[in-house]
Amino acid sequence: MKRYFAAALLFALFTGQAGARPYQEMFPNRTDFSEAEKPLLEKLDFQQGAIKLPEAKATLNVPADFYYLNPADTKKVLVDIWGNPAEAAEGTLGMIFPAKYAPTDAESWGSIVGYSADGYVSDADAATTNYDELLQNIKDSIRENNVEREKQGFQKITLVGWASPPHYDTSAHALHWARDLMFGDDPQVPHTLNYSVRVLGREGVLQFNFVAGLAQLPEIKGVIPTVTKLVQFDKGKAYADYVDGDKMAAYGMAGMIAAGAGAKVAAKVGLLALALAFFKKAGILVVVALAGALRFAKGLFTRNKTPNA
Repeated sequence: MKRYFAAALLFALFTGQAGARPYQEMFPNRTDFSEAEKPLLEKLDFQQGAIKLPEAKATLNVPADFYYLNPADTKKVLVDIWGNPAEAAEGTLGMIFPAKYAPTDAESWGSIVGYSADGYVSDADAATTNYDELLQNIKDSIRENNVEREKQGFQKITLVGWASPPHYDTSAHALHWARDLMFGDDPQVPHTLNYSVRVLGREGVLQFNFVAGLAQLPEIKGVIPTVTKLVQFDKGKAYADYVDGDKMAAYGMAGMIAAGAGAKVAAKVGLLALALAFFKKAGILVVVALAGALRFAKGLFTRNKTPNA
């Protein structure tokens, strides 16, 4: 009987929905949180294990070296802790963070989780796309858009190049790439890292958009193989479950990479509605591509605020 009970307990631990934990359990050896940080951390529920994402028809299997925050807690981090406007947290499925950092730590970083139900994205162009040519197209588009940005009082953006060139993991059906961005004209200002991971499913794409600085690139590159394998689509919804007649996305690999680059590149690679939203965390601007025709039409270029601690 004990043997069956133990087996049932293990099954529950490894297959059940993740339970929320307070920050004291998430960081049991930390005694350095300030009195200003504690009330902020007390509002968050830290989760690990199997995280159900019904909107994406998928599960995130969050290991011990990461934790997950739900959409409500993600908003608390992006808005209350990192000082972004409220619209920066709209439409997310939560965030994942490395377990060694609390969201209040100056060196912390995280990845916003999202989902696009645009249909099955063909990976047929993954090996044939000229990514250097695509990079130049995106640079040109950003340069052209800077004219209007500066008229509106925003800093211009310079796409310096690939911080990590596009790579498609055929076994995980995951595409990832990173851009090196510079805001303004001061060459001494730290560059911004825009690291993106896309995990393909039968009906859409699970998105990870990292909020970090360029100096954290080596650390983030080290966890990408783990991140690409966090996603488990529901039965029948994986990329390999595609059958003729399924809804097809209006874009391919190049289209996902060009998301947010502007109307000119979007039209060239076949995207329909793209937008840029600008986030700030610990003084670092981060670009996260978000879909939405309304936002694109309005040109949502949000200014950044100093994070509240």
